[in-house]
Amino acid sequence: MSIVDNRKAWHDYFIEEKYEAGLVLQGWEAKAIRAGRVQLKEAYVVLKSEEVWLIGCHITPLTAASTHVHADPTRSRKCLLNAGEIAKLIGSVERAGYTLVPLDLHYNRGRIKLEVGLARGKKQHDKREAEKDREWQRERQRLMRNDQKRGN
Repeated sequence: MSIVDNRKAWHDYFIEEKYEAGLVLQGWEAKAIRAGRVQLKEAYVVLKSEEVWLIGCHITPLTAASTHVHADPTRSRKCLLNAGEIAKLIGSVERAGYTLVPLDLHYNRGRIKLEVGLARGKKQHDKREAEKDREWQRERQRLMRNDQKRGN
């Protein structure tokens, strides 16, 4: 079950591969995510010293959160992946020119997981072409519906 999607990632990038990563969260963050108070729009994923980090993800603390904890809504959060997956990502990002983008937050067996995409950036003409294709599909569906109504 998806908590939040990053639609901008699908618009700006070609997603080649997807990886599911765990997140190192504090208690107040898990509660706020379960309440739906999270935003991935400006977030990105980086590799630092063979570790994967989620940066820029904004988690708004709940007002009823613990009073003795100072909540930092945009702190960097460590992503948990297998060593083999991290090695593969390092090779792709450093040598092949790919980038890592957060795609969505979702639940997997009650745990909060982050889907990370290995992506290649779209050029402006690619975005225009994708938009034209989407509009044509929508128009085609509309025409087919109208034809079916006339036939009945």
